[in-house]
Amino acid sequence: MEEVDRILIHSLRQVGTDIDEDVQSVKQFTSELIVEAVVRCLRVIDPSVSNGLSHSLPPGMSARFRLGMSLAQACQDVGFKGEIGYQTFLYSNEPEIRSLLMFLVEKLPRESAAASDQPAGKSVVLQKAIAAQIKAQLSVPWLPPSCRLPIHRKTQDYRARKKGRLQKRIEEQLRVAAQPRPDTHGATRSTSDLTELLQSFSGVSSGRDVLTKGTRFTHTEKFTFTEEPEKAAQQMAAAASALPSSHQSEEDLKALQEAELSSLQQQLQQLSVQMEEVGGDIKLLTVSIQQVSDEVNQREVSNAEKENSVKMKNQTIDLLPDAENNLLKLQSVVEASSKRVVNLASQWEKHRVPLIDEHRRLKELCSNREFESSRKLTEIKGLHEKIRQSAEEAKKKESLYKQLLTEYETLSKDVCRSAYTMRILEIVGNIKKQKEEITKILSDTKELQKEINGLTGKLDRTFAVTDELVFKDAKKDESVRKSYKYLAALHENCTQLIQTIEDTGTIMREIRDLEEQIETENGKRTVSNLEKILEDYKAIRQENSALAAKIREG
Repeated sequence: MEEVDRILIHSLRQVGTDIDEDVQSVKQFTSELIVEAVVRCLRVIDPSVSNGLSHSLPPGMSARFRLGMSLAQACQDVGFKGEIGYQTFLYSNEPEIRSLLMFLVEKLPRESAAASDQPAGKSVVLQKAIAAQIKAQLSVPWLPPSCRLPIHRKTQDYRARKKGRLQKRIEEQLRVAAQPRPDTHGATRSTSDLTELLQSFSGVSSGRDVLTKGTRFTHTEKFTFTEEPEKAAQQMAAAASALPSSHQSEEDLKALQEAELSSLQQQLQQLSVQMEEVGGDIKLLTVSIQQVSDEVNQREVSNAEKENSVKMKNQTIDLLPDAENNLLKLQSVVEASSKRVVNLASQWEKHRVPLIDEHRRLKELCSNREFESSRKLTEIKGLHEKIRQSAEEAKKKESLYKQLLTEYETLSKDVCRSAYTMRILEIVGNIKKQKEEITKILSDTKELQKEINGLTGKLDRTFAVTDELVFKDAKKDESVRKSYKYLAALHENCTQLIQTIEDTGTIMREIRDLEEQIETENGKRTVSNLEKILEDYKAIRQENSALAAKIREG
């Protein structure tokens, strides 16, 4: 059982069960470890069955009983046929737990038995790294946002970036609004103001030199040195009129700038309203033009129809003066047309029959080709499906290979595979030897039974013959009569002796069975389970008394 337990423990560790290195046998499993192992296996076998099942025992006894019953029901749902209940998990014994774990390990999916329900390939390592990072973050104590200095610094950077994006957006809107339009009149002043405000936002003068950032007045002052003399004088005069006096304070300057900004914003809003109104007028004009074009097309079609009708009426009017001759001509034309139609019908009948036969032949050939093409299409679809399945299987095997390669790299290299192989071969050899010995013992037993049956039959026949011969002589001789009595007594004693030997063998077999039962009962840990049951009973009584006290207090 040691090898079986090692395989079980290895498989349970693969599905995520936390088993200490000291645990080497199922006999060392505690109730907590048994519950965790069963829940982990159920989550891999059928996640829908294990929904709501905790892999750790709750502190309360009533909750433990409910969890044990839920686990027993879940194991029965996945196909376990043995006897199982809450006592299997709370008051376990070694044989029952071993059989249950063997069943669950055999039910694990083969493709994911090495990695349970986790994704394959490098994603396993990534998921473990993510879990480790989350665990590390959870171990850090929580701090309010105001006390997190790095995040606070990031929030200052975010505000700066947001302010820059907002300023750039306003600059683009002002640049669009500052462009002159042919259909706007009387907006020269607002356009110039918007241009000046755009220059104040962008920090670039109307010349082609890029200037450093500054106020509108510094740009105006620097702009005077790059213009022509007359324009420079005008700009200097405007700057002089716009510059604040030495008696004005910074607050007055800010107020002046805010007033100018508000006026520009109002003008911008007015321009936006005007643009929306013009856009609406354009839409209305487009709709009306479309309607007019539709009406023109309809009238052109009606005019063409009327022209055709007028031409027909004119031709009819031209034929009215010589109506009789025209009727005779029309009748001759109709007769000739009818004869031509009959002739054409006869000719068509001659050509129609072979054409119909050819059509039928081609139709049958087309249907055969369609059937053949549909069959080939079905085969192609089947091949595509096989290719897709093969590709999916190849991907799964590739991911499994990567995962196994990753696990192989993580395993300790001091363990030699040949040692495990030799150990497995030794186990297989021992099993073969045991089978051979069992077969030899069974054959020896059969031979002995045959020999015993033969000797018993021979003894019975010998006694019958001897009894008959001695009985004949006993009628004549007294000494022979005594010999017959001794023979009968000897036969009876031998029979009793044989029966005693058989009874002794039966008793020895019963003794061996009882010893095995004793070992089985010792493995069930009956005494420890009884002690545990008593402790749980006391805990339940305490819980009940506590609940009753709470009810009385309430």
